Amino acid sequence: MNLARYCLTNAAADPSAVALEVVGPGGALLEKWTFGDIEDAVLRVAGGLQSAGLKRFDRVLLRLGHSSDFPLLYFGAIAGGFVPIPTSEMLTAAEAGAILNDSGAAAVLHDGHTVLPEGDFLSLGPERVAALKSGPRGHYAVTDADDPAFLVYTSGTSGTPKGVLHAQRAASGRQPMYEGWYGISSSDRLLHAGAFNWTYTLGVGLMDPWANGATSIVYDGPRDPDIWPELIEKSGATLFAAVPSLYRRILKYSDVSKASFPALRHGLTAGEALPADLHEAWITKTGRPLYEALGMSEISTYISSGPNVPTRPGSPGKPQTGRKVAILSENGEGEEFTPIGEAGLLAVHGSEPGLMIGYWNRPEETEAAFRAGWFLTGDRARQDADGYFWYDGRADDLMNAFGYRVAPEEVERVIGSHPAISEVAVTDVEMRPGVSLITAFVVPADDAFRDETALAEWAAERLAEYKRPKSYRFLGALPRTPSGKIRRKSLKSAQV
Repeated sequence: MNLARYCLTNAAADPSAVALEVVGPGGALLEKWTFGDIEDAVLRVAGGLQSAGLKRFDRVLLRLGHSSDFPLLYFGAIAGGFVPIPTSEMLTAAEAGAILNDSGAAAVLHDGHTVLPEGDFLSLGPERVAALKSGPRGHYAVTDADDPAFLVYTSGTSGTPKGVLHAQRAASGRQPMYEGWYGISSSDRLLHAGAFNWTYTLGVGLMDPWANGATSIVYDGPRDPDIWPELIEKSGATLFAAVPSLYRRILKYSDVSKASFPALRHGLTAGEALPADLHEAWITKTGRPLYEALGMSEISTYISSGPNVPTRPGSPGKPQTGRKVAILSENGEGEEFTPIGEAGLLAVHGSEPGLMIGYWNRPEETEAAFRAGWFLTGDRARQDADGYFWYDGRADDLMNAFGYRVAPEEVERVIGSHPAISEVAVTDVEMRPGVSLITAFVVPADDAFRDETALAEWAAERLAEYKRPKSYRFLGALPRTPSGKIRRKSLKSAQV
């Protein structure tokens, strides 16, 4: 099994069918690639790397901006039997250098203007990249399902970034998502709001559409929130994928209605929890479903709503068909499951084909992530009687209030439902040594809103006293990682 071969040939697509469109402002077509074009370029990259002196499964660091070169080099490396490491172009030289050193990458593929890592390495710049794409065709490396395919580094919001090594089976392990989340077919056109170098885009925006013979659409241009409705409509997108915060910005800055983007069947969202109020507002305004998925770097998504799983606002949905998911007791040491309705540790069985091989060069952390054959996701959740899962936040995000453990997501759902609030993040902030207070960082819908008393009264009606924020801070925007996740550590240290 070779991941690149699977993605490009699984659906036995007509080589002349369109695999990728890169669109600019107003939906203008900038690039158009057929499946035949993509496979040809990918195999040429594979051939060039195979003849460049790299050894089987050598790591290759990608330092590229937002261009179609990114997927060509990413899939080309995998096709050739190497292990690409996708990275954000926003990384500093020191951050990229830390990944280079930790991964032991044999080479760096770069575009000549994205910041390069510090240190010594084999540099394959723009001229070599151009030569790779136009050189002799290579061949798909013969790889097994459990052989390494790609290495991604976690965002580091709760610690030092660490490598997550995935196997060739990772792409086929995504099959439960096809019906469980997308409802995708070869006739679909999926527009992804992310950049090429984001793993959310590489998976949801490229791997899965291509494995189903569908067309992937990626935008290249200014990212003002009001441009998206026109892009969705002009591109003829039938599916649209983004993070929840972008859907909120679309509603805030754009005049959308049920007549907007007529080809769109539904929206897809992942990356962070989807607030119930945003879910309802999107449906009310556009008349389209918004399907959420819960996942992580180690396994991609495994719980979702979709065409066959009705949405339940506030819940990401049910385990996708074929997934083995459970909630384990927080205080146990073995395979001890929690009763219905009780919160615990969300876990995925170690037999899941989409699960990572392990953390790169961290065998102790890999071993510690498993319990009685289950991979502990680090998330807390509960399951209701109908089989829906309810996310209670990261286990390491839990706040301690007078001896009670409080999940920030629970408080955020309440504060975020106030009509004057656009976004909210909650964490505990140390006011003096040994004394921390639950603090709500709120982005008001109207910049002039600063009524702490109104928010406190709202919380008092809906939360136990120990769960209520003791302080409110008003911000213009929440600090986020390049992938859109809230930087809780920045909030906790009040570095906003």
